[in-house]
Order: sequence, then structure tokens, then C-alpha cells
Amino acid sequence: MPKIVVTDRDGNPHEVEGRAGLKVMETLRELDYGVLAICGGLCSCATCHVLVDPDWIEKLPPQESDEKELLVELSHYDPSRSRLSCQIELTEQLEGLALTIAPDE
Repeated sequence: MPKIVVTDRDGNPHEVEGRAGLKVMETLRELDYGVLAICGGLCSCATCHVLVDPDWIEKLPPQESDEKELLVELSHYDPSRSRLSCQIELTEQLEGLALTIAPDE
């Protein structure tokens, strides 16, 4: 089970065990300080917005157009770090992935 480092909205880091093969969103929505993920991973709401640590962003698959369309509309969009956690599949290669839960919109 790969571990990820999640910084909550208050700036507190947490080491969390994820499950390989599932989307990062599925781990984050189970946390008390996690994401809402209202659409359940359908890439239609952006309530699972995260800011990926710069050291990790290049290790993730590129954004699809539908993800980018949702992200650019957010007030906390960061073109170099913003991702939807429902679009990131957790793999063993992402052990140590560091991200911050984006502020609520």
C-alpha cells in the first residue's frame, strides 16, 4: 500500500496509506480533512481539487482536456500544480506522493 503525504487546508501534513489501483480521490474522501468528491470520480465537479508538490507533478499522467476545463474555472487554480484527485490513479511508483488539499471553492 503506497503512502502519500497529504497537507490539509490548515497546513498540517499527514502520512496516509492509500490503495494501489484506486484513484487518489478515494483515499482523500475518507479522511476527516479530505475532499468532498461530490461527483464520485466522474470528473464533473472539481470538489477533489488538490495542489501537487512540484517534485511530483511531472511523475503524474498528463491532464485530459475535461480535467483542465474544470480546473481553469476555479479561483484557486494553479496551472503548474492543480489536479483533480479523481484523475490520478495511485500506483506503487507514487509512493511518497505529496499534495495539498486545495481551499474550498
